[in-house]
Amino acid sequence: MFRVFFLCLAVFLTLTAIQAGEFNPVLSVGDVVQPWENLPGTDGEPHSWKDLKDKKAIVIAFTCNTCPYAIDYQDRLKKLARKWASDDRVALIAVNSNLIDDDSLEAMKERAKAEEFTFPYLKDEKQELGKAWGATRTPEFFVIDSERKVVYMGAMDDDTNAAEATVNYVDKAVEATLAGKNPEVQETVAIGCNIRYKRSRR
Repeated sequence: MFRVFFLCLAVFLTLTAIQAGEFNPVLSVGDVVQPWENLPGTDGEPHSWKDLKDKKAIVIAFTCNTCPYAIDYQDRLKKLARKWASDDRVALIAVNSNLIDDDSLEAMKERAKAEEFTFPYLKDEKQELGKAWGATRTPEFFVIDSERKVVYMGAMDDDTNAAEATVNYVDKAVEATLAGKNPEVQETVAIGCNIRYKRSRR
């Protein structure tokens, strides 16, 4: 009986390891991500995965208006967007999955205007995208290749203090993806505030 129990436990743990990354509870590097349809953006338009069909590298940043870490990363996010703005192969999308008034779509529109965001800032109103991708923090980053597989996920760089950061993991992952290579670093711990998911009754 005990042998069967431990065998089943070993299989369960193995399957869990296969299904999730080292730090992500849902995705592993190499997994195909779940697409989205008609997420409202601060530009007043609905955005869908099909809009990105020609992109070779896609950066998805789960962020928000309210987390101090997310706010600290706004300038770095805008800098990354500026670097790749002229490259038609690359897209950068910000997604807000928080469900509080200060992270409402209207509040997001105000933030996008004030900060002069040049990239789409989308509202994950049903929190389905954040949950499907295993996003737990703001900010948290994913780099996706042309096959819509995860090539990198985690933090943007190696230090939350911009003055101390020396390695931009996201930027390097984009460069590697465009070159047809795997980035040297494929997964890191995302540091930031917890995404405020709605609690469900058990």
